[in-house]
Amino acid sequence: MRDHKGLNEIASIIRKEIVTMIHGAKSGHPGGSLSAVEILTALYFDEMNIDPTNPKMEDRDRFILSKGHAAPVLYATLAERGFFDRNELLGFRKFGTILQGHPDMNKVPGVEMSTGSLGQGFSVACGMAMGSKIDNAPWNVYALLGDGEIQEGIVWEAAMSAAHYKLDNLIVFLDHNGLQIDGNIEDVMNVNPIEGKFKSFGWNVITIDGHDYDQIFAALDIAKDTVGKPTMIIAKTIKGKGVSFMENQAGWHGNAPSDSELKQALLDLGGACRE
Repeated sequence: MRDHKGLNEIASIIRKEIVTMIHGAKSGHPGGSLSAVEILTALYFDEMNIDPTNPKMEDRDRFILSKGHAAPVLYATLAERGFFDRNELLGFRKFGTILQGHPDMNKVPGVEMSTGSLGQGFSVACGMAMGSKIDNAPWNVYALLGDGEIQEGIVWEAAMSAAHYKLDNLIVFLDHNGLQIDGNIEDVMNVNPIEGKFKSFGWNVITIDGHDYDQIFAALDIAKDTVGKPTMIIAKTIKGKGVSFMENQAGWHGNAPSDSELKQALLDLGGACRE
């Protein structure tokens, strides 16, 4: 039985770190970082074969944050998992620090791919999974896509390739909060039916509540048992999850909270994470 209480406590810390670091930087992407917390918590604290003391371990599982603008959720998760000192989070988006606005694989321990150009990370994840297959390696590749990201054509080229090469060691989450920087995805550029599209491209598709650990782990178990197909887990989430004034608000895609807003956000999340 997985420790959901422990995972919820970790998720709470990660959310507090996200809003705190974005406030300190006066810039960043809180909405889509907060919506993906349970997904990354499940992967990094239960699912993936990783070792923070040996980030380049040969047989480690790989995770690619394809929607690289959500770097705060990845940074907070890596810090909490022990890949680097949590104090590094205070330097987010500041000159001369390792934590820039998008993940840098050459500077940040635990970052497998520098991402930011939408769809590129997904394509790299497919290539990594193909490499693992060629080498008969035991490791899996996990990736996270965003709603606005799947409006990019490169995503569908990669999806076609992954199915063609039967990359059943590739497990991808779509952080499906229904919003992107310009508003509701159905209004900006309708990508529905998402489930039907990925199925037609030859993927195993599972739709879940992306904030429910039981559903996340059940989907991961199904994905690992699936032979001959990559798996897309469409995780229905809430943009800005946990912060009352950010939830389901497209305007919080890329804005930093003010001093008073940070105070309210931390109250919503149960209090400050640092003394």
